[in-house]
Amino acid sequence: MLFFPKWKTALVLGVCLLGLLFSAPNLLTREQASVLPDWLPHKQLNLGLDLRGGSHLLLQVGTEAVLKEQLEALEDRVRDELRDDPKIGYTGLGNDGTTVHLTIRDSAQVDMAYERLRGLAAPINGNLFGGGGGRDIDVSQDGDTIRLDFTEAALSLRLKSAVEQSIEVVRKRVNELGVSEPSIQRQGADRILVQVPGYDDPAQLKNVIGKTAKMNFRLVDTNADPTAARAPAGSEILPSEDPDNPRPYVIKKRIMVPGDNLIDAQPTFRDGQAVVTIRFDSAGAKRFANTTAENVGRPFAIVLDGKVISAPVIREPILGGSAEISGSFTVASANELALLLRSGALPAPLTILEERSVGPDLGADSIDAGIIASILAIAIVMVFMFMAYGLFGLAANVALLVNLLVLAGALSLLQATLTLPGIAGIILTIGMAVDANVLIFERIREESRAGKSPLNAIESGYRQAFTTIIDANVTTMIAALILFTMGSGPVRGFAVTLGIGVASSMFTAILLTRLILATWIRRKRPKVLPEWKLRLVPKSTTVPFIKMRLVAFALSIALGIGSMAMFAGPGLNRGIDFEGGILMEVGFPEAADLSVMRSTLGGLGLGDVALQNFGADDDILIRVERQPGGDDAQNIAVTQVKDSLEANFGTDLSYRRIEFVGPTVSEELIWTAIEAVAVAIAAMLIYIWFRFEWQFSVGAVIAIVHDVILTIGMFSITGLEFNLASVAAILTIVGYSINDTVVVYDRIRENLRKYKTMGIADLLDQSINETLSRTTLTSFTTLLALFALYFFGGEVIRGFAAAMIWGIFVGTYSSIFVASPLLMVFGVDRKRLEDDEDAAGKASSKA
Repeated sequence: MLFFPKWKTALVLGVCLLGLLFSAPNLLTREQASVLPDWLPHKQLNLGLDLRGGSHLLLQVGTEAVLKEQLEALEDRVRDELRDDPKIGYTGLGNDGTTVHLTIRDSAQVDMAYERLRGLAAPINGNLFGGGGGRDIDVSQDGDTIRLDFTEAALSLRLKSAVEQSIEVVRKRVNELGVSEPSIQRQGADRILVQVPGYDDPAQLKNVIGKTAKMNFRLVDTNADPTAARAPAGSEILPSEDPDNPRPYVIKKRIMVPGDNLIDAQPTFRDGQAVVTIRFDSAGAKRFANTTAENVGRPFAIVLDGKVISAPVIREPILGGSAEISGSFTVASANELALLLRSGALPAPLTILEERSVGPDLGADSIDAGIIASILAIAIVMVFMFMAYGLFGLAANVALLVNLLVLAGALSLLQATLTLPGIAGIILTIGMAVDANVLIFERIREESRAGKSPLNAIESGYRQAFTTIIDANVTTMIAALILFTMGSGPVRGFAVTLGIGVASSMFTAILLTRLILATWIRRKRPKVLPEWKLRLVPKSTTVPFIKMRLVAFALSIALGIGSMAMFAGPGLNRGIDFEGGILMEVGFPEAADLSVMRSTLGGLGLGDVALQNFGADDDILIRVERQPGGDDAQNIAVTQVKDSLEANFGTDLSYRRIEFVGPTVSEELIWTAIEAVAVAIAAMLIYIWFRFEWQFSVGAVIAIVHDVILTIGMFSITGLEFNLASVAAILTIVGYSINDTVVVYDRIRENLRKYKTMGIADLLDQSINETLSRTTLTSFTTLLALFALYFFGGEVIRGFAAAMIWGIFVGTYSSIFVASPLLMVFGVDRKRLEDDEDAAGKASSKA
């Protein structure tokens, strides 16, 4: 085990060097890193919005509008088809939201109409290989009535196309804003995720992204009365865009020139007024010229998103392929309209389901807090490891620093987003990174006390700990993978750092520290190992844990019942992730009067509005309950709160954070969280069953459920906000608890082979006592890192750290007093476990 061939030494040193190279650009500024030669690593950590500041929007494409537009277009095609010679008379042409229907007046023409309308159906070419996808329209006949339905394949293709087109339009609009490194990607079937780091004007971002910007040019129906209740056939009544002159217009439905023919739009000035000049492509220029030539003296309406911008009278034909849009524009609104027209129209309206925006000052504060907490956690853990293990602790500290370099290098290379919970994942990795080394060092202690030479003790320690390290870290990796697969946003960021951290920790513990110790022992050839004086528990303990099992079971049952009662009674203080609603963190120039603010915001009619200081007296956290009326109502409420604050407390306010989650997303997040916990527990159950036996699996799962219930009870009692980060905390607690339990289970399995005649109660007691030093040391180092996070990591992450601290205590307790004693209840198949242990021992010897 301690013999290192040259290729393995080169591999270990090579990985360490790569970690250093890929993490080094983070020591430079972005400008300095961008000018590095292409052959050198130049990617830096991709900071999330909560660290860098910026805006996050989750948008939903209005697929109903796509279907409505398609049905209206199909009606026009039917109208044109039946108008051709010979003309076919019909009545009742319209749609019911899914089907276009009409009735043929002359029964003798029904068959002719049916055949002609069947000709409207076209082949679908949207399948993988093109062609062969069936027809896009089904035409059916019932007496004199004919119905036309889009096929499911055609609708699916059109909706997919609408989403893809929306993504491209949104990307163009965001790029027009001049922002750097935006992320626009599809999420699910009909959603678009937009993340714009560093952009500090979320209101403008929403305004630019959310407008459909569908422009067209139509004639005004001068023969109709705009104040009438209904417009004549072929026309519709549209309002004016001008707020100072909200007169209605009667506009012909027929589009003379579509906005699709626009190729450029620029803001400019004409007679001191802001206007927008537009330019058509050749087809649009021809249609515009023909329309203006044929309708001199008639008003020509410019319609944008169902509102009339202006309706000038055509004085003469416009033949140059360009035109000018005038209206009540300001410089800003003219610039915005030109931007929207240049980027193209959205095929369907977008609804904002979720918004999270973080001001740059809060992002900087979060980075500073995270750096301070990380440095403190590293320093405290390193000092403790040196005090506990001396020279061996120094080797573990070197491995810890390399672990962080590899982690930073991997995050930079993969461009995985580092979020605030991601920093929590790094700090948790710092605490848990020593776990594999503690397992090895404690094994070495045991082997040395048994009289083995330093060389044999170290070699045996690594060999004996190898299987336990693999089992313990695989269970944590399972939790990280499930978090990444089922989580979203910050939770996925936490999962990425935790997963990479676990992998790099295994590398540094199993290979790097072993290389360091092997080099030391070959050069120094010590006769005895250094003495380790710092201990959290005595060298040899004989605590009768199994005799205390009934008391422990009674305590756990009582705490579990109490936790469930608190959950059913007061319940959880669900954050907006699960409850929906609005959260705003606002910085004021000076300490704000909460009573005045509560009275001001309470008069807006938004329901329950909760206010609290968040850290400092001039930093206020505002929570507004979920608004009735769907997702758009949340947007309106955010605007109302901001307008009220600025009207009553001045405009010198800093919106450090704005989040709102609509009812659609909040309900999905609840079920996703439940599924994540359930899937994590099921996956761990299967793994433990595979590695051990069903009794161990059931015992481990009962311990996990015990930890989850008690953690939820803690949230209910303390009133800590329960949000997505809390789910990450629970799943991490699950991973930590199973990690701890697996270490004890591995020792039980080993002792079953070693002590074939020992009673099961004594064997369980001995196994728990033998691993007690490791359990307490790992828990203590993890708690040191978490306390640094709790006190110095910032207000936003404090609840997460508190949950984790509680979870470490609960997980340590359950691995000792719940999981192992349950084997007395279920019994153990000693023969099978002995056979499995023999096979595992042979496999690890070969490794």
